[in-house]
Amino acid sequence: MTQRLPSSLTPLDAALAALLRDVEPVAPVGLSLAEAAGCIAAGAPPMAACPPRDIAAADGWALRATDLVGASAYSPLALTEALEWVEAGDAMPVGCDCVLDADAVDASGPLMQVLAEGVPGQGVRRAGSDIGEGTFAVAEGHPISPAALLLARVAGVEKLSVRRPRLRIVNVPGATAAMHLIAETARAAGLDVQMREAAARDVASIAEALGDSACDLVVTIGGSGVGRRDYAVAALAQHGAVFAHGLALLPGRTAAVGRVGGVPVVALLGSPDHALAGWFVLVLPLVDRLSARHPRRQMTLPLARKIASSVGIAEIALLVREHQAWLPLAVGEWSLQAIARADAWLLIPASHEGFAAGAPVDAYLMPE
Repeated sequence: MTQRLPSSLTPLDAALAALLRDVEPVAPVGLSLAEAAGCIAAGAPPMAACPPRDIAAADGWALRATDLVGASAYSPLALTEALEWVEAGDAMPVGCDCVLDADAVDASGPLMQVLAEGVPGQGVRRAGSDIGEGTFAVAEGHPISPAALLLARVAGVEKLSVRRPRLRIVNVPGATAAMHLIAETARAAGLDVQMREAAARDVASIAEALGDSACDLVVTIGGSGVGRRDYAVAALAQHGAVFAHGLALLPGRTAAVGRVGGVPVVALLGSPDHALAGWFVLVLPLVDRLSARHPRRQMTLPLARKIASSVGIAEIALLVREHQAWLPLAVGEWSLQAIARADAWLLIPASHEGFAAGAPVDAYLMPE
């Protein structure tokens, strides 16, 4: 049976503008490095140089390169002063600027003999070569990656300042697969996820699950269809305000947006494809605003084949990267297999009829 559409569809841009109105970034919080992974940085203290001084990068003999000019196996250089052996990670002795391997020095006789030349910096890790004095582990507004956490740990930083929006997900019975997909995607994006399960698929139960506890945005999963079972939208209207129900968007046409108190709410459909589409174009812009995130990374590649779209409806295409081009997998309606294969997604504005084959397009990479 074909789903009945709302009599009037709200343009995506209008719905998003209403949703984002008066939304400001959340206050920064300090989190441990383990908790901060994936969150958006809200500034970081400058780090000390690492290593703080020259250290040995390998086991061997610490020497000064200028003292070794002309040394070779055919013309050994005898040294009257005792040499110092260093292990990788040891501080370099004063005046030494290179480390020679054990077999480059003959220590069998009464005098040590050097059998090879050295160059300054050989076998040495210079002060500040890993982390420059006064640099930052991560730039403000960017996600905290494993590499950023590595820098912070090596520099001895214990906490990072982040903006971590609190997301409450209200699951309507019957939308379990979509709920898990959105919750896992949200956690990977660094959000603080609170889960609420409506006791039943009715207005009162969903309204109760919306609750009054502190959060920065709410997403309901399921119950936003148009007909007898759009309980989530009715609960939102009862508990707050509905700005739009029924969007000129495929997938996701019967999603709704509104607000409970000052908290923005997005009601997503219970099917994984429609829920994920709504996450991309409605929830992610909210998350970016709340976390003061810099623009998301896009990749520009030519299209391997034409994408056709209907004017008046914004459509989302799933893409896979093949031979340095974007190959469309699905447009408007997605299979679960297409979601699993996709490398990126592309929003086709309502004003466009699509894109010609070979046209370069900016696509957002799929979440990991």
